[in-house]
Amino acid sequence: MTLMNGGEVLVRALLKEGVRWVFGIPGGQLCTFTDAIARVGRPNGMEFVMTHHEAVAAHMADAVSRTSDMVGVCTGTVGPGAANLVAGVYVAYNDSIPMVVITPQIHSDRSYPFKGSQQQLDQVNLFKPITKWNALVNRWDRIPDLVHWAFREATTGRPGPVHLDFNVDVLFQNGEIDEKVFLPPERYRTEIRPYGDPEAVDRAVEMLLSAEKPLIHAGGGVMRSKAWEEVRELAEYLQIPVTTSVSGRGTLPEDHPLLLLPKGMGAIMAESTSDLVLNVGCTMSELDFWGQPNMWGDPSTQKFIYVDIDPSNIGLNREFDLGIVGDAKAVLRQIIERVKKETGPVEAPRDFMAGYRELEEQALSSYQEMARSDAKPIHPLRLVTEAVEFLGRDGILVMDGGNTALWTNIAGRVYHPRSYLFAEGTGQLGVGIGFAMGAKLANPDRPVYIIHGDGSFMINCQDIETAVRYKLPVIDIIANDSAWGMIKGAQHAAFGQRYCGVEFGEIRHDLLAEAMGARGIRVEDPEDIRPALEEAASSDRPTVIDAVVDKEANLDVPVLFQMIVQLWLKGCPEPYCGT
Repeated sequence: MTLMNGGEVLVRALLKEGVRWVFGIPGGQLCTFTDAIARVGRPNGMEFVMTHHEAVAAHMADAVSRTSDMVGVCTGTVGPGAANLVAGVYVAYNDSIPMVVITPQIHSDRSYPFKGSQQQLDQVNLFKPITKWNALVNRWDRIPDLVHWAFREATTGRPGPVHLDFNVDVLFQNGEIDEKVFLPPERYRTEIRPYGDPEAVDRAVEMLLSAEKPLIHAGGGVMRSKAWEEVRELAEYLQIPVTTSVSGRGTLPEDHPLLLLPKGMGAIMAESTSDLVLNVGCTMSELDFWGQPNMWGDPSTQKFIYVDIDPSNIGLNREFDLGIVGDAKAVLRQIIERVKKETGPVEAPRDFMAGYRELEEQALSSYQEMARSDAKPIHPLRLVTEAVEFLGRDGILVMDGGNTALWTNIAGRVYHPRSYLFAEGTGQLGVGIGFAMGAKLANPDRPVYIIHGDGSFMINCQDIETAVRYKLPVIDIIANDSAWGMIKGAQHAAFGQRYCGVEFGEIRHDLLAEAMGARGIRVEDPEDIRPALEEAASSDRPTVIDAVVDKEANLDVPVLFQMIVQLWLKGCPEPYCGT
């Protein structure tokens, strides 16, 4: 038996989970917890990473989970600190990212129900809609058990963020505890993957082998399950083209001969004309056009197979012909083994693939002039193209913004799993610096860069100092048009020169970065983009590249996306037409 307070019990329970960082802002109620990190955590490889805003702490925890096998942990103090976490936790919840959120609560004799204390907040109900599971920890001796429960809920089934709310007296209470209660993960939660029903797998294989124009569509569930090798093996064995959701980017390298670029015209053609779709780990939500025509085939003629660990996702937005409940990696392994028993590999590329690729290349070719433009101010596509080409195949790309994100989707390429971070489910702005810092901590040997607009940058720019303090040499590339570009563009299209609430003053983001100890570089000429990138890549400090882009060019949504919207609206179901 060992004497320790509740804060130390919590730290020792987290250490058993392999937690290396706790991201957040400390508060008085967290003192025993942060002190235990200093006393017990640091000697065992754990550090408290202090940010300037709790949302950034949540984004950092989120990115650790997205880019590694670890589960990110974040915290904020009672009341305002907890409320500030919401913006980041909401992003993780919508993208099904495992994460543990810790909040302290006022004393148990004044909470649930509350009696008028300063900073009181019903944090259990605040986080309930944006977490997979949450609980109040109101007994010191339940801390190990509820930490186990939290990690089990966060990581099994469909993953997601979970929340533990600790009464402050629980964190300060001292007592003797048997260290045997700190169990390693393998002793209290299973890592065995749930396989699909064998009869359903047999049907799926029969449908795949009889299809004339099959397609594999990979979603975020492929990333969570680490099923990218299975997707590649099945696709190559049967020469089946692959498309991905935004969250599924990196399933195959985006120069793989079977991969069609997400939201590209080749992918849209494949998704709308294939006679069978094997949809793995994708909810078929808005950015996948809900699985509906004209962007997808008519359900009366296009067969659809769902593979998902969460049965509530199967058939959510698209009717289907076969649903298989199971882990993406496990079910794909079953399918592959069955396919190999039934047939040999398809040796030659399928004829229809050439048509998809030709359409994709034709659509992209119309952007070549913009991507190489020498015009000043800089065309946003020139900035994005130079950045993506310079940072190469190994980089982790963080995308954050409106029209800048659309330009990045045209030029950006992802070559490895867990190498693309974007708040797909929410479109949340300001995720850039938090995502980048979390990814860099979890992947110190890989370059990490952000591409976003000036509006997105300014939401959490204060945490550039956090990157400086923790010596995280991320590269932050800003397409600076002094506006909320996407909204200004929409107002421009609807109302001409009449704008409201969309324009900023001129800001020197490079000087702002330098004031916080980062390297700042101002770029106004396209010929200076590459030297700026070279300088940033050689630096041991974070670098902010403040690139002044053409405001007029950035008003227009890229034509490719105008075409996509027009195609979608032609066949979009109620109530979405016209929105």
